[in-house]
Amino acid sequence: MIPKAKKSLGQHFLHDRQICQRIVALLQCAPSDRILEIGPGPGALTNILEALSPARLLALEKDPWWAAERNTPRCQAILTDALTFDWSRLDGWKIIGNLPYNVASPLIWDIVSQSRNLQKAVFMVQKEVGRRIAASPGNKDYGALSVWVQYHAKTRLAFTVGPGAFNPPPKVDSAVITLEPLKKRPKNPLRLAALLKICFQNRRKQIGSIFRRANLPFSLLDGLDPQLRPENLGVEDFAQIAEKGRDLLAAKAQHQA
Repeated sequence: MIPKAKKSLGQHFLHDRQICQRIVALLQCAPSDRILEIGPGPGALTNILEALSPARLLALEKDPWWAAERNTPRCQAILTDALTFDWSRLDGWKIIGNLPYNVASPLIWDIVSQSRNLQKAVFMVQKEVGRRIAASPGNKDYGALSVWVQYHAKTRLAFTVGPGAFNPPPKVDSAVITLEPLKKRPKNPLRLAALLKICFQNRRKQIGSIFRRANLPFSLLDGLDPQLRPENLGVEDFAQIAEKGRDLLAAKAQHQA
């Protein structure tokens, strides 16, 4: 007997084949690709991926039932929690998944910063999260997640999906996003992460006020108006501040850890 979706795991299974085909098409699969799917469940995406015969297909599944079902000659399934997976083990892979709403943000945060030579990623997420990831400076959705992901990858909100495409249907709309890694990476991402945490936990305050409270010198702003708020700074602004204040922010990162 096939089990029902588990609320504890945030399971909402895709059943609209046309939507699934659109999602997989965005990954631009080639026969030489190594593809990892997060949370395959009943296999709506997996079945399409298998038909494309990639060089290797790996699936991470937390639910023991579906992990056993997805472990086939064409797909190696690993029973594990994607949140604890060591993404640095991947080198040159493409990643795809219909991500549970409650873990999508931390998962994507880790994937873009830890995966080596990531080729491309396509994810189904809550629409609100998709908007945050793709948001531009000055937008109310723009925040730490926006800066972090966009520093590592070119982001695009490809299309939105209504609740009817899922079983059981969620209470909100979803969005499909694509991530194409950029060549430039932070020399020490922990510094940038520390800066983003300092700034966006006080996003309504001015940068000058935030820096005073955090004991960071205004010289790090390098000509930026201290009356600006974090949501007004671009990705490169944060990257330059993180690099210029590398010693101070390294200490902040160690303290936060």
